[in-house]
Amino acid sequence: MFFTESFFQDPATPIMEGIIDFHNYVMFYLVLILLFVLYAFFSILIDFSFKYNFFLNTKQDLTHRFNIFKTRTVSHAATLEFIWTVIPSVVLAFIAVPSFLLLYSMDEVIDPALTLKTIGHQWYWSYEYSDYENTSINFDSYMVPTAELPQGHFRLLEVDNSPVVPTNTHIRLIVTAADVLHSWAVPSLGVKVDAVPGRLNQSSMFIKRQGVYYGQCSELCGVNHGFMSIAVKAVELPIYLEWLAQKRA
Repeated sequence: MFFTESFFQDPATPIMEGIIDFHNYVMFYLVLILLFVLYAFFSILIDFSFKYNFFLNTKQDLTHRFNIFKTRTVSHAATLEFIWTVIPSVVLAFIAVPSFLLLYSMDEVIDPALTLKTIGHQWYWSYEYSDYENTSINFDSYMVPTAELPQGHFRLLEVDNSPVVPTNTHIRLIVTAADVLHSWAVPSLGVKVDAVPGRLNQSSMFIKRQGVYYGQCSELCGVNHGFMSIAVKAVELPIYLEWLAQKRA
């Protein structure tokens, strides 16, 4: 249970897959750097602690042994300084290039077929589908209280009215707030967008598989901040069209 809860949730979008891949890629460099620094630290510690005895009896011995450390090789090594300047720069370049690609892909919205507008309130979410002529579908989504929760469902995550979106479809997400700052975040979808009153923030989703994806408000928005649950239901396009026809009726 510990290991399953300590890592990322299963990704459902290409963006989240890219985030997880980039995390693993950077961790490779971090582990190498950590091992090198630990090796250098303990090597210096052993050399200066055991090779030279610091438990000295005379001031003359103390001065002599500190002078041993003040050699030209230890205090000034041009080659070493060049190496530990160039190598970190190269490592940063290898990390920066994929991170820039991921950031640009997260910010790109590709000709969306559907727009889902999300509005944060204290303390619930409202959703609006406004792409369809002469019809605007909007509804509120509240967390299901624990006392009313069906057996086997997730506490503090289930909602009474989930937004439904089609899979394998480019979706534009517009997020705003009606009162205070909120944040619409669903980890499996790789989405975390701040909801700011008077401002429209934009993101995109391309969900690859069916399922229900859970999230919560990620901005401290008041006393019931922990009860602003999010549950996005992704279905195949024919099922979404049936749901849409029911809502429009």
